[in-house]
Amino acid sequence: MLASNPNLTKCPFFPTRYVPISRSFHITCSVSQLQSAAEVVNGKVPERNEIRLGLPSKGRMAADTLDLLKDCQLSVKHVNPRQYVAQIPQLSDLEVWFQRPKDIVRKLLSGDLDLGIAGFDTVSEYGQGNEDLIIVHDALDYGDCRLSLAIPKYGIFENINSLKDLAQMPQWTEEKPLRVATGFTYLGPKFMKENGLNHVSFSTADGALEAAPAMGIADAILDLVSSGITLKENNLKEIEGGVVLRSQAVLVASKRSLIQRKSALDTTHEILERLEAHLRAEGQFTVTANMRGSSAEEVAERVLSQPSLSGLQGPTISPVFCKRDGQISSDYYAIVICVPKKALYKSVQQLRAIGGSGVLVSPLTYIFDEETPRWRELLSALGL
Repeated sequence: MLASNPNLTKCPFFPTRYVPISRSFHITCSVSQLQSAAEVVNGKVPERNEIRLGLPSKGRMAADTLDLLKDCQLSVKHVNPRQYVAQIPQLSDLEVWFQRPKDIVRKLLSGDLDLGIAGFDTVSEYGQGNEDLIIVHDALDYGDCRLSLAIPKYGIFENINSLKDLAQMPQWTEEKPLRVATGFTYLGPKFMKENGLNHVSFSTADGALEAAPAMGIADAILDLVSSGITLKENNLKEIEGGVVLRSQAVLVASKRSLIQRKSALDTTHEILERLEAHLRAEGQFTVTANMRGSSAEEVAERVLSQPSLSGLQGPTISPVFCKRDGQISSDYYAIVICVPKKALYKSVQQLRAIGGSGVLVSPLTYIFDEETPRWRELLSALGL
């Protein structure tokens, strides 16, 4: 009877069952996902030509990520904001996929993504120590926070100021454990066990965890903290030894993809070079000045006598040529140095003190090393 129904088709997973034909598209997707999963289980990266980069889809992390890539001349071209896929014109073989941060980690593990940017806390929670995840760049300089344990300032916790104090409280037993509200169900239990807190129960919660102790739902919370102001406003406090990890945005990759797919490794190299060059140059300025001197060596000696004028590897000194009475002369030398923003004014003062004039200052955009240190570390970790 069912077999003769034109609106039904046999399910490929359960041959004795029939499903509406309208669901056949979803069945096809499931088959491809199962094939992808099978390839990952067998240690192979799914076959495809494009390299996939996962980026956060919403929130402050998403905006900061796009800003960073733009500063690295890797602007994301996202024509339709309702679509989850985009391009970076400078990287022709790369696809950008907008995903929730936790899904970026999961899809790196499943082989559906090759690279991703997410918070280190998210990578640690959802990666769960999987060896296939490899951190390519561990400090992208945004999304700073810490995963920290917080307890009430009042009641039985009033004089508890450290994790050791909390562990030694006689109240916690197998029948009445310390109740912790958190969204970190992997890192939380792992941290507590490693620090000798054996009588602990966890309740899963997302958002507004600060209210849980006041409502009597939990004794403590384990959550991300940036400034700590929200904790204080809700009569909660962090304790010594209670920080599980410190987090910021990181570039993470599938180890299998980088080893098995050369194009993925090449793309990773270019992204890493651009990131390193931009981040190293951030907050740095080029200072150029003219200085009268008898020789480049004599000028260099004067410049290097000042503590703020050493630059990255030393000052660049070159003759300034001018024409006087029909003759070419070089009574002046140009000094070029790189200085951090916090030492900028002091450097200008020191240049003036040793005879510098016509001081020009301009911000740096990139500083490219001979070879990116993190690239050497990555190749070593990959065994390449």
